[in-house]
Amino acid sequence: MLECKPVASPMAANEKLLQDDGASKIDLKYFRSLVGSLIYLTNSRPDILYSVSIISRFMENPSKLHLKAAKRILRYLQGTKNHGILYKQQVDWIF
Repeated sequence: MLECKPVASPMAANEKLLQDDGASKIDLKYFRSLVGSLIYLTNSRPDILYSVSIISRFMENPSKLHLKAAKRILRYLQGTKNHGILYKQQVDWIF
């Protein structure tokens, strides 16, 4: 996904994801790994928190539509690489 086309938002505005959407199922380990990585990334990118929480609901039985939504988050991240929170250590020792 290094050469993917960036998108402006992490989730489509009218997208409705359902547990049983009729789409073909995908590899469970791959989807869980992807969602787990996105959950870890929400520590420094709170702008994706809502979208990641939505797709994490489908970790038991993911389909191609759920994977498509997860990949959209990756496309959003590709276009917003310079955004994030920088945590700095503050050294103020008071005795």
